[in-house]
Amino acid sequence: MPNEAVKPSRRDASTYEIAWLPGDGIGPEVTREALRALDAVASAHGFAFTAEEHLMGGAALDEAGVPFPDDTRTACQESDAVLLGAVGGPKWNDNTGDQRPESGLLALRKALGVYANLRPVRVSNALASASPLRPDRVSGADLLFVRELTGGIYFGTPEGRTDDGARSTMVYSEAEVERIAHIAFQRAQRRNGHVTSVDKANVLEVSGLWREVVTRLREEHYPDVALRSLYVDNAAMQVVRDPQQFDVVLTGNLFGDILSDLAAALPGSLGLLPSASIGGAVGVFEPVHGSAPDLAGEDAANPIGTILSAALLLDELGEHEAAEAVRHGVDATLDAGFRTRDLAANDEEAVSTSTFGREVATRAADHSPQNASPSLS
Repeated sequence: MPNEAVKPSRRDASTYEIAWLPGDGIGPEVTREALRALDAVASAHGFAFTAEEHLMGGAALDEAGVPFPDDTRTACQESDAVLLGAVGGPKWNDNTGDQRPESGLLALRKALGVYANLRPVRVSNALASASPLRPDRVSGADLLFVRELTGGIYFGTPEGRTDDGARSTMVYSEAEVERIAHIAFQRAQRRNGHVTSVDKANVLEVSGLWREVVTRLREEHYPDVALRSLYVDNAAMQVVRDPQQFDVVLTGNLFGDILSDLAAALPGSLGLLPSASIGGAVGVFEPVHGSAPDLAGEDAANPIGTILSAALLLDELGEHEAAEAVRHGVDATLDAGFRTRDLAANDEEAVSTSTFGREVATRAADHSPQNASPSLS
């Protein structure tokens, strides 16, 4: 049974090299706060890190003519982890093909061989009132979406325009389904032991294969994990009707894209959600939100998603206590009443990106290692 491997450091000492790709818009501002949080917990938990900045996205297009320059590629491949801000913006809206900032993301994922996208969605009691849903419905919800990242309808061939229309083909091999399912089951073993696999097996032959492979894998390797399968339309309804019923949600590329964005509405702000893309030699850690160019330079963006992405980064490096300290810093800062503009109610004062990040770092540094618990992400 294959196990997820934690990528070891290439150095004898616990010093990690992070490729820092601030990107565009608010990317530089929010990634700086994530680095601040990493710096706050490093020494207390017995490690150090270096973060070297590299061009990515629109910023790379402007300076180097491509969204993912060769020196950025090399730096990412030789790093222990990649911390990414956001890419794109109105300035490059007319760009096409490999001159689009977003094309750099696909090139980055391909270069690193990542195939599993992890998107945790957690609604703390402090923020339940910010959700568009009833607080009692979302408070305490804690879901982990495990989305296959490199197959499915986004990559299936043949595809393209035909004489009278267009064709996009959904394709998955058994091996592709197996490797993403292994990750979902292993994550469930670290959490609450339940996987919900999402498909459309009543209509799509590919989904029939998906369900067969996932069911067989569970029977052969993960009898301790509960498994159920839901059709994607029912899953979408259940995510908003009763999100607390879910633990790990395993999906293909298309369904995972839609469902994880739907679930982003549960906590009330995209600025809260982190993600990790793993499976290759080096992982990529980034917030779910975009570059928000209207907020760039105003010190007003919510850095929580990026800070929590740094916590996922620490988990993948095996620094679980430090990751828990970062998450504690976020929760404690919210419990203390600090809110960025997107979270502040009418009667609450909003704090800046840097102020919120500083408060998180202070509380993360104060979190005692012996009180930390292993990550459930």
